[in-house]
Amino acid sequence: MTTPLDSFQQDWKAFEQAHVWHPYAAMPAVIPPFAISSASGVRLKLEDGRELIDGMSSWWAAIHGYNQPVLNAAIQSQLGQMSHVMFGGLTHRPAAELAALLVQLTPAPLDQVFFADSGSVAVEVAIKMALQYWHAKGHTNKERLLTVRGGYHGDTFGAMAVCDPVTGMHHIFSHALPKHYFAPAPHCPLSGEWDDAYIAEFRALLQAHHHQIAAVILEPIVQGAGGMRFYGPEYLQQVRTLCDEYGVLLIFDEIATGFGRTGRLFAADHTGISPDIMCVGKALTGGYMTLAATLTSREISAQISQNGNPFMHGPTFMANPLACAVAIASIKLLLESPWHSRVAEIETQFRQGLEGCRGLPGVRDVRTLGAIGVIEFDNPLDMGWIQPLLVEKGIWLRPFGRLLYAMPPFIISDKELNKIITVMAEVTHLISHNHE
Repeated sequence: MTTPLDSFQQDWKAFEQAHVWHPYAAMPAVIPPFAISSASGVRLKLEDGRELIDGMSSWWAAIHGYNQPVLNAAIQSQLGQMSHVMFGGLTHRPAAELAALLVQLTPAPLDQVFFADSGSVAVEVAIKMALQYWHAKGHTNKERLLTVRGGYHGDTFGAMAVCDPVTGMHHIFSHALPKHYFAPAPHCPLSGEWDDAYIAEFRALLQAHHHQIAAVILEPIVQGAGGMRFYGPEYLQQVRTLCDEYGVLLIFDEIATGFGRTGRLFAADHTGISPDIMCVGKALTGGYMTLAATLTSREISAQISQNGNPFMHGPTFMANPLACAVAIASIKLLLESPWHSRVAEIETQFRQGLEGCRGLPGVRDVRTLGAIGVIEFDNPLDMGWIQPLLVEKGIWLRPFGRLLYAMPPFIISDKELNKIITVMAEVTHLISHNHE
């Protein structure tokens, strides 16, 4: 009788395709995944020997590329001391040092750090913080959130409830999710004159329902997986003023935008304002391990904790020492590098290289910010031929919906980035030709 292990030994790829479920995919996957044997720098090596230039940073995270010696050493050093210990009743230096770095780098007065083990969980924590804060103040009716359409905050239930309920990925769960308030997606440009109409519907919702709203949650400057939309800092400044006026907390979800991706260390730095709660993750560890954090102010933590009341959340792998150690090393590596000028160079190269796709038949928009380049089409892309073609041409991108986009590691060379841009343009011309 053949056992699962026998099947695995005979053909591990066939076993994997029959038994391992991939993200946002059917089972088995319609397009079989490409098998990776190793990764180094910005190169992914396939089992068949081909190499791909990584244009995705493993979903925003691998900002330093792969097999980075400094990050490898941080993991190895910590491994010799302890790989994990429960954070309930115990603590350790890596957690404290990482917290110190985060408090130093994020906007004041964010000085209380709650570690989580994924971005979605960090958003859950932020939502629970906001609800428990108002509960502790006696405002038990403040149980709703206000956000904007076009957003994405994660795949767990609390996070799903503040993703776009119509165009997002979770509409089939809408009957089971808490009901929140949604304003139109921000349409103000990154720069230019402000029009009060940009914020009018948001203001009206907050004015009408602020007595029920615990917090506003937004992805600042960049709406990520919900559409890769960019919008101006004035919108966020207006939101901050309105939250203060109506007694509502402001949550920034910086899981995708944090650690340099938009050209500033955090997207909040474009705005000159501070949220009441901030979530970070993804690039926090340089893509080495899963780790996230939710930061808030002492005023909020003190209100939640009055009379010794606990905040009721505690992931098993909270503040994992290995993850904390590599996060410290990743942040220091970033700060010691010329990341700001490098991200600016990537932005310039994206803008110059992709601009020729603007106006092609079937192309809705071309946009660039920091180390993000996006081509948006009128219709959803056919992954059945686009994904294999990208691999055939030697690059790794993961198109989604109507979007062909790249967010490469910051260490990518001009030549490697030019190849990504060239292939994006070639694929766009093919799509445009088919559109005619």
